Amino acid sequence: MAGAPGGGGPGPAAGEPPARGERQRGFLSSLFARDQSCPTMLLETLETNPYVKLLLDAMKHSGCAVNRERHFSCEACDGNVSGGFDATTSQIRAASLSGDCSLMNEILRFRFGLKQHHQTCVRDRAVLSILAVRNISREEAQKAVDEVFESCFNDHEPFGRIPHNMTYARYAHRDFQDRDRYYENI
Repeated sequence: MAGAPGGGGPGPAAGEPPARGERQRGFLSSLFARDQSCPTMLLETLETNPYVKLLLDAMKHSGCAVNRERHFSCEACDGNVSGGFDATTSQIRAASLSGDCSLMNEILRFRFGLKQHHQTCVRDRAVLSILAVRNISREEAQKAVDEVFESCFNDHEPFGRIPHNMTYARYAHRDFQDRDRYYENI
């Protein structure tokens, strides 16, 4: 790449746009960049998100190694795409363990209560998720959630506890990584 006029060091020549990949962006524009593709965001999530790192480590520990190219795909979301072995169980666990029903998220939605609010939020979010991917009535979705709610809601594996935020997810990941060492010493 040509240096700046007058030998001012490396950089684009006057009037030339920066080379691909060298575009400089401010902090906020980098957060909301429209040119981040699904594969790029997927890779970043797999490498940095403590929830995902814990789940992948747990799967590997169980003998089910995950291959990014084989097990993930980026598709346009058209409302007909769904995942998981059992959609209802997946949606209940996702709402409970993802932090979606955290106190802060609920306050931002102007929804808060004192008694069993987390459970209420998880039920509501699971029903909404099922309605988004299945062509069924609200009553059918609520019935499906109610039938399996207790067992799915109380299953926190591999987290061990509900990770209410990223910090707790990092702690859960650390605990998971250290648990073999812990059991060796018993």
